[in-house]
Amino acid sequence: MTNARLAALDMLRGIAVLAMIFYHFSWDLSWFQLVDWPVTDGSEWRAFAAAIAGSFLFLSGMTLAFAHGQSIRWKKLIRSKLLLLVSACMISLITYMIFSDNFVRFGILHCLFLAGLLSLPFLDARWFVTLTAGLVVVSLPFWAKTPFFDGQFWLWTGLGTPDFGSVDYVPLAPWAGIALLGTALVQSPVWARLAARGSSEGSGNAISRSLSFLGRHSLLIYLLHQPALFGALLLMSEAGVLPDPSKARFVESCSELCALTEGNTDACQATCSCTLDKLVSGNLWEPLVQSPDDPELRKGMNDAYAICLRDTQTLTFSAR
Repeated sequence: MTNARLAALDMLRGIAVLAMIFYHFSWDLSWFQLVDWPVTDGSEWRAFAAAIAGSFLFLSGMTLAFAHGQSIRWKKLIRSKLLLLVSACMISLITYMIFSDNFVRFGILHCLFLAGLLSLPFLDARWFVTLTAGLVVVSLPFWAKTPFFDGQFWLWTGLGTPDFGSVDYVPLAPWAGIALLGTALVQSPVWARLAARGSSEGSGNAISRSLSFLGRHSLLIYLLHQPALFGALLLMSEAGVLPDPSKARFVESCSELCALTEGNTDACQATCSCTLDKLVSGNLWEPLVQSPDDPELRKGMNDAYAICLRDTQTLTFSAR
């Protein structure tokens, strides 16, 4: 094997990058209540996100085997792993500042870092040994999951039940197994035939070259694209161009709780919208967002809700 990249490998990573950008932008639009897509909890969206994460891990396993073969290039490896580790820590810090307790504790970058280290002993193994190891790791959550691994300390294993929420969670089991499967592919006899079909770097049409460019700079794009997309929407929200997502979520959650006791969805929507208006006009909204557990502020919110509920019920009764 040569040390040159296959353009086809970079193109595949470039496609994964585009899929990632599309998914994250869809998540952003959902977060800002601009669309009603179930990006967070929809089964199709979860499958889409899993496919993207799996693609990056599979391609990382292929790249590791292709770049190092049976002789590890330690200087290059250490440099790339340090960059990945620093990037993972940055993601944790930034998401903590934005999402607080829902920050990324062990996401795709953390998994790529550890999965790459775990794959090193298999670089000089026979392909079927690496394949078997990959399948075992992929299957671990189905037969090795135990309460012993519950909680924060063991969350990286994927063998327990997490006690947290997170905007990104990619534990070693099963995901590191997918990286091993990528390594096994490069080690297998099939790879020689696939590699022969790969075009040389820089060849192909403009689309191929663009995808290859994205693939070669996937980490940088990963780090920059979401701050750019989310930040742009946030600035537009702060400028009043877009609706405040926290207000939309307040009305939504308030309406759901109201419907449980009142049973009238339309009336509850009107009641909660009225409540929000009173909080804003009474200069209580911003302090309530900053200190949602403040007893005085919550009393003000409950008083506004009671007034709005009474007025809405009066109007409903009069309409009858």
